[in-house]
Amino acid sequence: MKENKLAELSMNFSIQIIELVKELKEKKESIISSQVGRSGTSIGANIREANYAHSKSDFIAKLQIALKEANETGYWLELLHKTSYLTELEFDELDKICTEIRVVLIKSINTAKGNNQT
Repeated sequence: MKENKLAELSMNFSIQIIELVKELKEKKESIISSQVGRSGTSIGANIREANYAHSKSDFIAKLQIALKEANETGYWLELLHKTSYLTELEFDELDKICTEIRVVLIKSINTAKGNNQT
């Protein structure tokens, strides 16, 4: 169940990131847009790869990579906000989803490791 929610969340987030990258490129911003585009879409790609992992440790590793990418994406979103490329509302919306993905990833990783921590 969590993986389905995670897959759906990450796909929707990737779509929003792609739309953001389009807007940034229209504003002639190319450095951060490339970074946020790569990290933001990589989250879902790694989650999808985890579904076909060769082992439990491979599954966990893919989710950990997705978590790192989500954390990096959060950094780029904050930087875009602090440099006025994102409004407060835009940042809050994207950051909320990115944070939700991180929370679900952490729970999934802990469950897979057998550490049912909350």
